[in-house]
Amino acid sequence: MGNSLACFSPKITARSSDSAGPTRPDASPRPASWLPGSTSCKKNKKKREETGAAAAEAEAADALIREQAIAAVMLLKQHWSGGGDENGDALHLFRRSTSTSGLFPSAPSGKSGVKQSIARSSTSRRRSCSDALLPPLQQILAEEASEANGVETKHFVLVHGGGYGAWCWYKTIALLRGGGFKVDAVDLMGSGIQSTDTNNISGMAEYVKPLIGIIDELGDGEKVILVGHDFGGACVSYLMELYPHKIAKAIFLAAAMLKNGQSFLDMFSLQEGPSDLMRQAQIFLYGNGKDQPPTAINLERALLEDLLFNQSPAKDVALASVSMRPIPFAPILEKLTLSDANYGSIRRFYIETQEDYAIPASLQEAMIKSNPPEKVFHLKGSDHSPFFSKPQALHRFLTEISKIP
Repeated sequence: MGNSLACFSPKITARSSDSAGPTRPDASPRPASWLPGSTSCKKNKKKREETGAAAAEAEAADALIREQAIAAVMLLKQHWSGGGDENGDALHLFRRSTSTSGLFPSAPSGKSGVKQSIARSSTSRRRSCSDALLPPLQQILAEEASEANGVETKHFVLVHGGGYGAWCWYKTIALLRGGGFKVDAVDLMGSGIQSTDTNNISGMAEYVKPLIGIIDELGDGEKVILVGHDFGGACVSYLMELYPHKIAKAIFLAAAMLKNGQSFLDMFSLQEGPSDLMRQAQIFLYGNGKDQPPTAINLERALLEDLLFNQSPAKDVALASVSMRPIPFAPILEKLTLSDANYGSIRRFYIETQEDYAIPASLQEAMIKSNPPEKVFHLKGSDHSPFFSKPQALHRFLTEISKIP
């Protein structure tokens, strides 16, 4: 500071030998470059100012990085726990009452195009090391890992719907595993990467072979929570009858929840009126010739988004458009035998999707009324594919159901 002021001093006052303070060891006259107004003095002053500005900028950048890291950790925790609002937006946790600039760049959220941002405080006070910050990452991970403690089983088995595959559960798998659960997602016969020709699948027993394989491998006393989506609900019911002692709970997600003697096709008889969109999307396949009954059903690719993914992100719609496969027809027609002793002994839960155009909410409610489960959960704003459109809310419901004593 003293050197800086020297550059602005109008004159140099010689220090006498009696003056207090240190003296220069070299008593020779100061070089001309030191004199006020000299080019060298100005350069030195400018260099010191630049150095100070660079240091302040580096300190501010470090503080920003620390804030970003803390925000990212909390966002990850919120993502794992399925928090946020009904739209799955966890970013609002970081909003502060008097905010000015974004911590992260804004990005469109959903199809509304509304931008979400994480804001910083407008205060100019620098945060000190003694300020109470958010919990460290290790603590957050430990809390999430303990989420599954105390439940009857930590093992989820996810069963996809007709035309889907294990690929559709990728968000749910990540969230559940992050919460300390064990997760299996199966490709049923002729689905996903399973190579069987769907036209050759003869019935439910053949269709669910990969699922039976997972249940058969369970150890003594080991149980799972089955989650069935769409036609996967009929597959779950079929397994409930076969393995009542291996299934702790069954969750029907926008799914066929059938009664004894019903088929998946019979389910639609409960619907008040046929869905024009569903009828337009269906393409019947005749693997044995058109003079024989259909062997599979495909869905018109151009109508997939409107029918199944009307609330889902574009990237997930793109994934589905190249991954969906035909649905074998024989299992759809098969009427299930479900007994009170086996199927009826397992606790059932239903998750209803309220913006669903494939299995409308009215049809889901008719099934619930006809065959009441223990508890019903409502996914607001979800299309027929909640693992895409509402992954965090779905995760929250799944973990909540797993903890019901």
